[in-house]
Amino acid sequence: MLRSVSILLHTALGLACLLASTAWAADEAPITEDPQAQLPLKELRMFVDAFEQIRSHYVEEVDDQTLLKYAIEGMLSGLDPHSAFLDTADFTDLQDSTSGEFGGLGMEVGMEDGLIRVIAPIDDTPAQRAGIESGDFIIRIDGQSITGMNLDSAVDMMRGKPGSKISITVLREGVDQPFELTLTRAIIRVHSVRSETLEPGFGYIRIASFQEKTGSEIDEAIGTLKATNKPLKGIVLDLRNNPGGLLQSSVQVVDAFLSEGLVVYTEGRQPDSVMRFEASGTDLSDGVPLVVLINNGSASASEIVAGALQDHHRAIIMGTRSFGKGSVQTVLQLSDDQAIKLTTALYFTPSGRSIQAQGIEPDITVQRARITNIENTAALSLSEADLKGHLGNGNGKADAKPAANEKAGSLQERDNQLYEALTLLKGLNILARPAAQ
Repeated sequence: MLRSVSILLHTALGLACLLASTAWAADEAPITEDPQAQLPLKELRMFVDAFEQIRSHYVEEVDDQTLLKYAIEGMLSGLDPHSAFLDTADFTDLQDSTSGEFGGLGMEVGMEDGLIRVIAPIDDTPAQRAGIESGDFIIRIDGQSITGMNLDSAVDMMRGKPGSKISITVLREGVDQPFELTLTRAIIRVHSVRSETLEPGFGYIRIASFQEKTGSEIDEAIGTLKATNKPLKGIVLDLRNNPGGLLQSSVQVVDAFLSEGLVVYTEGRQPDSVMRFEASGTDLSDGVPLVVLINNGSASASEIVAGALQDHHRAIIMGTRSFGKGSVQTVLQLSDDQAIKLTTALYFTPSGRSIQAQGIEPDITVQRARITNIENTAALSLSEADLKGHLGNGNGKADAKPAANEKAGSLQERDNQLYEALTLLKGLNILARPAAQ
């Protein structure tokens, strides 16, 4: 591919000379071609001069192929933060992330206070078998401190050839000292969707990223929740720290909760970048109350889902403002193993909102917080039933005494945003009950 780029450079130089001749002849005859179709001669000469100066005078010798690769990278990085050149390794990583299969440890992670925080270990993976827990902090990888390291670099270090070993140093709440674990990397097959029943009738669906199979997995998760909860009274859809992924998968997720209407539309310069996506006509969730959790780590495809469900008043959006990435990237292959990722369109919610640099504002703001109970309600609460000689209730039922809801309390302390979403669903369900006759 790099050889081809070198040939292109020589072609560009020849083209520059040809265009220069045409330009000089323009003094004698007007040019009728579209000016937009012509290369800017002054800037093209400047690029060639700069290339030659760097090649000749840089302190270390750099081959032409490397310089041309840097030129492409610089051209793309100067456009916006999301356009990029994908070399062989980057292109492979992109394919792995969208297919959901790679060599690694098997845990969903995020960055918090400069440390790598484990959001959740994936079932039946090296991380889960080694005892990694949600909420753990990783402070060293193979003895190297992660201080100052970005999340992508840390993830790259933890991924690797299946069968290879890696040591990580873990900081865990309630454990006095950090401890080290040695894990063996394995092939990780990631299901982007996982689900569970929070309480009878109330389901939870977590989407970690939007991959090729996310649409079918969300359909399966809804079906499982409906089968195990009769009736299903509500669903929490968790999109927190979901960086996005495939546009088509986000449309499929919205389609699972929406019976009709526009999901998202895109606008760009090329005709093929102008698209509209409509719901197919079947709400698999049967219209049950829906709460969507987002935060500032929810981006791109996550914001498409949250924005569409919010515009159609199909869900209550809860959490904190999302990231605000409202652009669409298209991967354009340059060779079998190299490509460019180029921003080609902006997407808009059904009501015409652009999310770019704005994000989705939740309907109910709930900040992430650490919640602790002030007192043990079961031990300290006093009621009429505790008083000696209290009167009976006269309805034939046993006296009722306060009892602590240990499961709810645990969820509130572990994840206050999820707890608030579940509480809201319970309230909506109570309001929807028919009045007593």
